Amino acid sequence: MYLRGHHLLCVQGFRGMGYSESFVETMKEIVSELRDEKSDFPITVVAGFDNVCMACPNRGDRICEANIGSQKHVLSMDLKVIKHLGLIIGKNYPKSKLMKLVASKVEANDLDYLCKGCSWLQYGVCKQGIAELKEKHIGELDQNWKIG
Repeated sequence: MYLRGHHLLCVQGFRGMGYSESFVETMKEIVSELRDEKSDFPITVVAGFDNVCMACPNRGDRICEANIGSQKHVLSMDLKVIKHLGLIIGKNYPKSKLMKLVASKVEANDLDYLCKGCSWLQYGVCKQGIAELKEKHIGELDQNWKIG
């Protein structure tokens, strides 16, 4: 699976809303895989099109075409999240470690900066999703936890 930086956060708050019916169905499948605690698989972190983008009606041939400036905006969110988490673009990480990393390093209020300008932020579901992820991993988290 390929997952862009900011989608590591989006998937936490997904509640069935989306850009189209096809997008929502694809997102449901991806989120289900990511939330399945019994399965672990490699995820390649990218700054660009990923598995989620493939069903987006705003995807152009090479860039996001939601509106003028959308490509620059989504790429800036990718880079901010990747930097915040200390990840390397193009590197594979175990899903389980990525979810724990997000839980340990992202606070709900961090989304105000990391996702600034995102139209979905106003609904509060992403912040709620981060809070739920942190709660789920509370016993496993260590302030010095790092990804290898």
